[in-house]
Amino acid sequence: MNTPYKTYMNWSSGKDSCLALYHMLKDETFSVDTLVTTLNDELERVSMHGLPKQLLFEQVKQLSIPLHTINLPGVVSMEQYGSIMKQHVTLLKQEGYTHAAFGDIFLEDLKKYREDQLRSQGIQAVFPLWGRDSKELILEFIALGFKAITISVNDRLLGKDFVGRIIDEAFVNDLPSGVDPSGENGEFHTFVYDGPNFKDPVSFSVGEKVLKDFSHASGSKNDHPSKPANTSWDTAFWFCDLIPD
Repeated sequence: MNTPYKTYMNWSSGKDSCLALYHMLKDETFSVDTLVTTLNDELERVSMHGLPKQLLFEQVKQLSIPLHTINLPGVVSMEQYGSIMKQHVTLLKQEGYTHAAFGDIFLEDLKKYREDQLRSQGIQAVFPLWGRDSKELILEFIALGFKAITISVNDRLLGKDFVGRIIDEAFVNDLPSGVDPSGENGEFHTFVYDGPNFKDPVSFSVGEKVLKDFSHASGSKNDHPSKPANTSWDTAFWFCDLIPD
């Protein structure tokens, strides 16, 4: 048997990266030896998802995989983002990593962006969920026994009632028409707190729900800096604070 490729998983703490990791760990072609997460340095939370870093640390502890964090300023330009990421990818390459895995499903421009950026540094991108039906994926996630809660939702598409909800079949059935079942277009983001590859569930309590509008932020807010710059975004999102127990 050939030596598996040393791989790092781009880790959001949400369901897609978690399901992608689940499949990567079953593929003998790869050895996933670390998770890589970007943090908002000002808020000390996971970028875009708004998850407190303490819950991220507890989550990866239950997964028994080392974590590599990348701190980003609260407002970051694409140039800054690219420079910081390049520094960290260089470090990971020096540690022997040859592949980087992502939980993307069908966003072609984002996939190409990731591939182009990594190829320039000699790293190959891997997409274990790519091209699969997004409703099948969310139902598979549920059927496998993963447990997740929504922590950020698009106000225009979903609104307050959908933030802080457990991901189950009722949640999927309640999604409005036009919303991707896996939230691949950024409609909602999640925190996974238990599953078949967790030692124990992550314990937390649900805090307040807050609407945040980023329309007046200068530069690119530290949410999806990896998205190509020509993409337009909705700017109002509901966040559900999760409090570590």
